[in-house]
Amino acid sequence: MTHKDEVITFKVDGALAEELRLMPNRSEFIRQAVLQALKFECPLCHGSGTLTPNQMKHWEEFTAHHHVVTCDVCGESHIACDDHPEEAVVSEHGSPADA
Repeated sequence: MTHKDEVITFKVDGALAEELRLMPNRSEFIRQAVLQALKFECPLCHGSGTLTPNQMKHWEEFTAHHHVVTCDVCGESHIACDDHPEEAVVSEHGSPADA
């Protein structure tokens, strides 16, 4: 079975339309922007910004032993486990002693 390309259209305001017209390959730019946005969507709400009642129950159970904290290195929020406070700094920053 072969997959055919599909044309998808969407509305934008005039200013954004003008910026996109200046792009040398706007289709590729839009494709990459959409893929990037999908890659970084919230794994819980999938980009909706809200949780379902069942998701909220799971979240509340999870947060009994985990908390959202701010990274001392990059300033971004992340989830830290109460049982492993030594791992509070995101692994990409190295060990907490390196921070």
